[in-house]
Amino acid sequence: MKLTTITQVSVDGVMQNSSSEEDRKAGFERGGWVLGHSDSESSAFVNQLYQRADAFLFGRRTYDLLSAYWGAMAPGSGPLADALNTKPKYVVSGTLTEPEWAGTTVLAGDLAAAIRELKAKPAGELLVPGSGALVRWLLDNELVDELTLLIVPVVVGQGAQLFPASGPDIALELRESRAFPKGITLQVYRPAGRPQYATATA
Repeated sequence: MKLTTITQVSVDGVMQNSSSEEDRKAGFERGGWVLGHSDSESSAFVNQLYQRADAFLFGRRTYDLLSAYWGAMAPGSGPLADALNTKPKYVVSGTLTEPEWAGTTVLAGDLAAAIRELKAKPAGELLVPGSGALVRWLLDNELVDELTLLIVPVVVGQGAQLFPASGPDIALELRESRAFPKGITLQVYRPAGRPQYATATA
């Protein structure tokens, strides 16, 4: 099973886009920066990606946010809701024991082994929406097959970054790139080992 991530980020790498009270209490005052940039083409791409997925993998915070919103929707509410509510879901958590969102399996303990077991299935796609901390961990452990970024044309200037200031270096092979009408750009990468660095020449 191929493991694919999808993350909305600003041009300066911020992935924190919620305008929730929790974010404001943490000092984040610029939530909602994605609003106004979506269009029918970018929405169709996201819908198709969710519908294409065979299962979903979440970090705990993303899971809680999505389950409260999409999990409360009735069948037929839309392509995202139907995909999320009808397909298997896996959430990484050491504290969640009885998830209320139907179709959820909690992954605890040896997380790398559990995800490798999912990836060992002969076909399908395991999609990781958002879940920044989990995406960083998956990259650190070389478990990501495709990294999908939706880059929103804004510099936010504060907020949680997708990539840390200091972390592993990863070469990326570009698999797909395109621009949507309101300025969002799609970049799909495949991790390709470590980068090559230039050396000084005489």
